[in-house]
Amino acid sequence: MKKFAANPMTTPEYDRWWNQRLNDNIPISDQGNPQSIEEHLKVIPSELEIIRQDFERKSLELEKRIEQLEEEKMQLGLDVNVQKLEAEKLKKGKNKAEEDLDSLKTDYKKLRRSMKTAGLGKTSEQWRHEVKEEQSKANQWEEKFRDAQAREGSLKRSLVESQNEKEGFKTRVSELERSLY
Repeated sequence: MKKFAANPMTTPEYDRWWNQRLNDNIPISDQGNPQSIEEHLKVIPSELEIIRQDFERKSLELEKRIEQLEEEKMQLGLDVNVQKLEAEKLKKGKNKAEEDLDSLKTDYKKLRRSMKTAGLGKTSEQWRHEVKEEQSKANQWEEKFRDAQAREGSLKRSLVESQNEKEGFKTRVSELERSLY
């Protein structure tokens, strides 16, 4: 019978099996223990096999987690693209509102000049009313312009946050990939 030093990585069941074997593969029959020969010959997985199984299980778990992170990354990429499109749309709207506001201002100035130079057959009360209407329209356009600026600022902040979160996920995916290899 061969002797070897106890390994701290072995299990007590393995040690018992090792001590009972004879001729390297046949367990010594224990007259006081009525176990069948099948139980004596039962294959006990080696430490390497146990470690390999643990590694495979952990590897599968990490692969699933990486797939989840990649899907999250893809979703965040889509979110960023949508937010970019919305930001572009708002910029176009803002530019259009600025152009309309400028147009209204020039029209208002022209109207004021024409009011001063010629009465055009309207009473001063009619002119005051028309001026108030134009001022009201100009105020509405200015309010729309301010709203567009506020939305643009909010979308920019949201875009920056999404980009930062995306970079964080990229870093996490890189770390997980390095831990796999």
